Amino acid sequence: MSDRVQKHGEKIVYDIRKLVSLRYHTVTKAINNEFWNSTSNTLHSLYVGSYGRNTAIDTSDIDILVELPSSLFDHYNNLSGNSQSRLLQAARNAILNAYPRSDVRADGQVVKIAFSDEMDFEIVPAFKSGDGSFKYPDSNTGGTWKSTNPKAEQEAMAQKNKSSNGLLYDTCRHIRNIRDSSFSSYHLSGIVIDSFVYEAIGNWRWLNNGESSSQPIGTYEQVLLDYYNQHGISRGLGITAPGSKDTVSTSSSYECLGKVLKKWFERIE
Repeated sequence: MSDRVQKHGEKIVYDIRKLVSLRYHTVTKAINNEFWNSTSNTLHSLYVGSYGRNTAIDTSDIDILVELPSSLFDHYNNLSGNSQSRLLQAARNAILNAYPRSDVRADGQVVKIAFSDEMDFEIVPAFKSGDGSFKYPDSNTGGTWKSTNPKAEQEAMAQKNKSSNGLLYDTCRHIRNIRDSSFSSYHLSGIVIDSFVYEAIGNWRWLNNGESSSQPIGTYEQVLLDYYNQHGISRGLGITAPGSKDTVSTSSSYECLGKVLKKWFERIE
């Protein structure tokens, strides 16, 4: 791994992307068969998380949001007890029909599939709201409904990546690589990485052909480290998610993010 961000580098290799696609379509078909009486392997689902934001690397979990019929929301919401847990179990049972030999379990807010080749999928069953966001179940602490707007996040990331000539995605992937290679025992979530870089990158971009930079080596990395120290992130203060403007807690990730940024800066000095 290079010490500096690589232009259009650190992408997921083709064979892994092909396997991800196959499994994505299998999960989608299983959910559609159970909840929509459909055999489609493309409708009512989308990639979310790092993979959906185009910032994933080979070691990233694959997150999928599967939309359920809106008529089912009242059914589950009106059940006594932890209705969110029941919804997750129903989604789990549907996926088990497709992957009976895999480790499939409901876990908090998602259904997790741990494949034998160490690829992990996390599936979020959700109901679409009128504003384009989704309500999804959280079975923790008795059960609640939470909201997410992954499409708004993906669109904002894509626009910023375009204006930075690809530097946004490349930086997010590079930080993941440093995390996984040097700080694998620490926690640093993908949404914290992406939200941080989205805010901290400012107007930095890859140069176009024929352009030259007047900035010395290490200036970009110093800018990111300074943003981390100057905006309260080093103390665990929250940041805002791109597009959705949801608050992203850094309380469990700020320590590792700081270690990654410092190690990166020290490598290129």
